[in-house]
Amino acid sequence: MPVSTTNPHALTGLISRLNAPDFDRWAAQIHRTGGCRQPIHLRGKVEHYDAATGALLHRYTTRTEPNGVLRLPCKTRRASRCPACAEVYRADTYHLIRAGLVGGKGIPETVTTHPTLFVTLTAPSFGAVHTRRDQNGKTLPCHAHRNAPTCPHGRALSCTERHSKDDPRLGEPLCPDCYDYTGSVLFNALAPTLWKRFADSLRRHLAKLGGLTLKDLPHHLTVSFAKVAEYQRRGVVHLHAVLRLDGPGGPDLPPPAWATAETLEQAVRHAARVVSALVPAYDDQPARLLKWGSQLDIRPITLHGDLTEQAVAGYIAKYATKAAECVGTLDRRINPLDNLDAYNLRDHAKRLIRECLRLGAIEELADLRLTEWAHMLGFRGHFSTRSRHYGPTLGDLRAARETHAREITLGRLPLFDEDTVLVISEWTYAGKGHSAGDQLLAAALTGTPLRRPV
Repeated sequence: MPVSTTNPHALTGLISRLNAPDFDRWAAQIHRTGGCRQPIHLRGKVEHYDAATGALLHRYTTRTEPNGVLRLPCKTRRASRCPACAEVYRADTYHLIRAGLVGGKGIPETVTTHPTLFVTLTAPSFGAVHTRRDQNGKTLPCHAHRNAPTCPHGRALSCTERHSKDDPRLGEPLCPDCYDYTGSVLFNALAPTLWKRFADSLRRHLAKLGGLTLKDLPHHLTVSFAKVAEYQRRGVVHLHAVLRLDGPGGPDLPPPAWATAETLEQAVRHAARVVSALVPAYDDQPARLLKWGSQLDIRPITLHGDLTEQAVAGYIAKYATKAAECVGTLDRRINPLDNLDAYNLRDHAKRLIRECLRLGAIEELADLRLTEWAHMLGFRGHFSTRSRHYGPTLGDLRAARETHAREITLGRLPLFDEDTVLVISEWTYAGKGHSAGDQLLAAALTGTPLRRPV
């Protein structure tokens, strides 16, 4: 992979690393991190002693490593920070979702017979935005109105352009001064609450349809789910969820005969319609009720059809590694004292962030922690979650991968009886990331893209 830079210090560092006597060991560490863009540096040692005699059996220390540190992958899920580690997270999420649809990794294959739906819960409208609409393979005008109304700020609420997929105006309001930035931020902040109430209402309505009390429902039926949050270009989240009906205790048993896909769809429509979250009154603003948007997409998942288990798993896994980058915001926390004009931010994202900071300073809204989550435009929920019985956990998948890697390397490591060996380890954090020269060289060795400046 060719490497180019205009930074003379980076070139000097690259040449120095190439000519270092421990370059091979450094390169081995880089490859073992999988091309991590911001590896964690640890300094320390591990010692194995015979518990009976106290004899030292084996010692590993970072003193002999390049720069005296051991480099480990950062394991972030954010593709904007480290594409290599995010790809591992994406693959794990894919297998987690797919196992809950077709079985495997501890889930019985009979789960394919359980009623399963792919549900998308959307946000309401907070104002007209530039959008891309397709019909029969043709791109339609954005907002074409023959007699377009004029907003109070003198802007015609119309756009006749056919936007391309990479048009930076997508998601931008037709009139930023008319757009409800307050509602957008508050909806993001309360989306986790809306999801919890949706799940609770779903179970209550299923119990009603089955002629059961909510207390008795777990003895007959289990609602399993996995969901992910996706940012729209306008800066609000909507949720994609796989909902599955199991028997009592999870996927090992089928649900009762009355619990069909049609019953589940009926309960989903009811729950999405009735749940709400209340924003308390503050300053001179009255209390505000927020609900899911009117657009509700419910589709059955089939082994052979328009929406297969592979397509659903791939779709959810893709968004598990993303955040609000598509809106043009930052991927790190923002200090309220930061000068936002110093960052390369879209005006729409900048307004959303400033609204988070403004609302975050209001005492009545302190519980929403909008200042801390301004970089996420108010959303503070987990991006990828699953119910206990849906399928394997990410921890299960990581443990299986570590076990596999350990089995591969057993032939190169000394074997000790864990019952007779005392292990003493000392580790300290020594930093993260690469120097400018190491970053260039690591990118060339692993084929990972260089970080673009913010």
